Amino acid sequence: MSNSKNHITKDGIRIHEKNDFLGMAKAGRIAADILDEVGDAIVPGIKTLEIDSIIHDMVVKSGATSATVGYKGYKHSSCISINHVVCHGIPGPKTLNSGDILNIDVTVIVEGWYGDSSRMYCAGNISKKSERLIAVTHDALFKGIEQVKPGNTFGDIGFAIQNYAEANGMSVVRDFCGHGLGRVFHAPPNVLHYGVAGSGPVLEEGMFFTIEPMINLGKPDTKVLNDGWTAVTRDKSLSSQFEHSVGVTSKGFEIFTLSPKNLFFNY
Repeated sequence: MSNSKNHITKDGIRIHEKNDFLGMAKAGRIAADILDEVGDAIVPGIKTLEIDSIIHDMVVKSGATSATVGYKGYKHSSCISINHVVCHGIPGPKTLNSGDILNIDVTVIVEGWYGDSSRMYCAGNISKKSERLIAVTHDALFKGIEQVKPGNTFGDIGFAIQNYAEANGMSVVRDFCGHGLGRVFHAPPNVLHYGVAGSGPVLEEGMFFTIEPMINLGKPDTKVLNDGWTAVTRDKSLSSQFEHSVGVTSKGFEIFTLSPKNLFFNY
């Protein structure tokens, strides 16, 4: 790598060393493994708390630690966001119905490194509009990832995502964003999923961060419920999200959270 040691840019973004990619890949692989395996449990009639219990057991079995348990008082090993829930849905007694779509977000700590990923699942048969929303969100994520290379900017990532989503008649949530990570859960920069091409900090080799666009069928506006966590669309429209953890390489990017079984997008 071009950098000889860890340092922090003027924008507060940490630059990591080559060996750090190995730690992130290991943590990302375990997060992706868990999201692969939990898919079989997503059926009508299961409670979201039961899904979270399955995930908890997987985290323990893997030898990892859940990053969310105890984080700002949060008690669960996952966030499970159904239908019009944008993000940070709390597992509980809610039972999945046929036709529900849901995002499951898992973050694990492995040897000090954080692996963070989320993806969409469906309970039973889902509607065509739900299928299209999920597909557009998945593709928007990769439009953003394609912009990751030294010399581009974070604005290039946001612009690519926003342009694609809006061209498909959907909206990008502004109230939540991706983030830097590594040996910490959240760090600079804020990775916006909308923006102006060429704006924002310049991408450098060794940066680690998540890209995790939330796309709505309706308007982008959200509100947080009284539990302090659950964010929903204000117009009750369906919302979808996909998330990968990535690192900037000398020529482009490495995705740390790729699905080992190629199940990241399975619709």
